Amino acid sequence: MYVIVGLGNPGKKYENTRHNLGFITIDRLAEENDIKVSKLKFKALTGEGRIGSERVLLVKPQTYMNLSGESVREIMNFYKLEPENLIVIYDDFDIDVGTIRIRKFGSAGTHNGMKSIIFQIQSDRFPRIRIGTGSDHMGNLADFVTGGFTKGEVPLLEEAVTNAVKACETIISDGTDKAMNLYNSKKSEDKHE
Repeated sequence: MYVIVGLGNPGKKYENTRHNLGFITIDRLAEENDIKVSKLKFKALTGEGRIGSERVLLVKPQTYMNLSGESVREIMNFYKLEPENLIVIYDDFDIDVGTIRIRKFGSAGTHNGMKSIIFQIQSDRFPRIRIGTGSDHMGNLADFVTGGFTKGEVPLLEEAVTNAVKACETIISDGTDKAMNLYNSKKSEDKHE
């Protein structure tokens, strides 16, 4: 079984923002695999189903970003899963807008939702899919990540979400290495490997 967590913030105010790309990807993954993400459990909206032959739980924590780990910890403990069976999808302003980066494990970088998950489950040994939102912005970072998309970003981010969904399905069917080979963008230099 895999637990696939998309990070975001609940509520209409944050619905179509950079910080909610994890939620947006979970919604697309749910739609394409006929999984309904509507059950409120573990401080999250969840939906159980299958991707290929593998049982999955799709998760959108409802705790707000900085406390996402509370929800993930409850789920991992309930199902008694190893960190390798967790996949986390989230936005990353340190990589180019519209690119995705997949890693088998690693630090949280500057992302507070990831910091919360790593702290709560006491491990960073799980795959993650980062969707680049770019950092060519001036001003307040919080306003940037919780802000809406520009007209130019929309097609790039739509493609990134599509690739993130395919990457997630590939991790489940063929492993993280294969997903990294297929979907990691070669052109993007990551600032916090």
